[in-house]
Amino acid sequence: MKNNTNFILPSQTSARKRTKNISAIERDLFVIDDKIKGIGNGRTYFVRTYGCQANFHDSETISGILEDLGYTKSDDIEKADLILLNTCAIRRNAEEKVLGEIGNLKKLKRNDPDKIIAMSGCMAQEEEMVTHILSKYPQVDLIFGTHNIYNLPKLLYHALLNKEKTVEVYSKEGDIVEALPVKRDNHHKAWVNISYGCDKFCSYCIVPYTRGKERSRHIEDILDEVRSLKDEGYKEITLLGQNVNSYGLDLRLDYGFSDLLREVAETGLDRIRFMTPYPSNFDDETIDVCARYKNIMPSIHLPLQSGNDEILFKMNRRYNSEEYRILFDKLKNKIDDCAFTTDIIVGFPNESDEAFDDTLKMVDHCKYDNAYTFIYSKREGTPAAKIEDHIDMKVKEERLQILNAKIAEYANMHNQKYQDQTTEVLVDGPSKKDKDVFAGYNPQGKLVNFTGHDIKEGDIIKVKITKAKSFSLDGEAIED
Repeated sequence: MKNNTNFILPSQTSARKRTKNISAIERDLFVIDDKIKGIGNGRTYFVRTYGCQANFHDSETISGILEDLGYTKSDDIEKADLILLNTCAIRRNAEEKVLGEIGNLKKLKRNDPDKIIAMSGCMAQEEEMVTHILSKYPQVDLIFGTHNIYNLPKLLYHALLNKEKTVEVYSKEGDIVEALPVKRDNHHKAWVNISYGCDKFCSYCIVPYTRGKERSRHIEDILDEVRSLKDEGYKEITLLGQNVNSYGLDLRLDYGFSDLLREVAETGLDRIRFMTPYPSNFDDETIDVCARYKNIMPSIHLPLQSGNDEILFKMNRRYNSEEYRILFDKLKNKIDDCAFTTDIIVGFPNESDEAFDDTLKMVDHCKYDNAYTFIYSKREGTPAAKIEDHIDMKVKEERLQILNAKIAEYANMHNQKYQDQTTEVLVDGPSKKDKDVFAGYNPQGKLVNFTGHDIKEGDIIKVKITKAKSFSLDGEAIED
């Protein structure tokens, strides 16, 4: 494949810029030119996704575009004509997994030079990473970012038919691109974007640089999508945004997340979830809506990151520990039977023993149902990356073990309450480990593995819990 010097490369400096301009709503950007139509006929594609829900939903859009081009999905990476890795940059180990996978693809490319290897997602938005990929991994034919998925047909045309190494990554605030095709991975649960990007600029986080500014979809577009999903038989949706409860602020209109959430609930859809709220934007109106509508699931992911005020300040989080505690207590008191999960980082640069103890005290107060816990990962280009850290990695690993043991203790405590009780489960299908056992989630987001007869994917059924474990429940479907 010949080199093309006309690359559009990412710039972290440009990605940081923010204006007060309202983002454009683009409805006609996705076009398949006549010369591109059918380029996937007789060809197969394989998409591997890393990272968050936003990435998985992006992969559904990528799959929709590829199938509009005539491609057929393959579950065999070795036999696929197009291999696309949709990447995550939130932590270094996520990037290392991707780099290892790209390295493994070198042999496939050597054996089949016509095979296209592509990379998209947040890693593609990193300036240093793209430079590294281009210099060390010649097997990669196509790189594009989070802002121009709509342009995949043209990019693929250059890479496939013109035999050009193609790189197009925009470092900008971003727009709202509507009318993109979607090939959903699930037939009863769906992701629905309500906003994109992030303006919080937490000192450790790369997302504001890779996803652009906070920008909201119009409420009519969201509601049209939700109603269409309901008409198609979907039982559950999850409203997605980096900071869902900042929804609408950028539009400077008289409605916000609580208004959107209420209107979505009033569509009558069986189950509604949202991911991820930001603590300081979680207002009383939203809490009231969550408490009032029974089809808004009583399961809230409320990121903590640290229970220590000094660390929270250095992280550039927009709340302190007391404000977080007050919010948590308000949610717990107002929303019946609500389950809470969180994110916690241990080992932020120079985190003291006392600071870590404050995090443990907050965990003891909140008694989370579960938590996503991580050792701080240095992200080049972020403010925290410039801090000289004096805490040994062994200390950080020991703290993570202590934290995880406490999380497991509370997770088990909460799950034990379900022993011999009945809960409603939305059936995902057979368990990954045993085809004779079904799996699904209850309103609180608990994984339930159960047995039963005449069970269909997408059913909402009652299950009696026979065994409660720390991170899942076992049960039996209640026969009518």
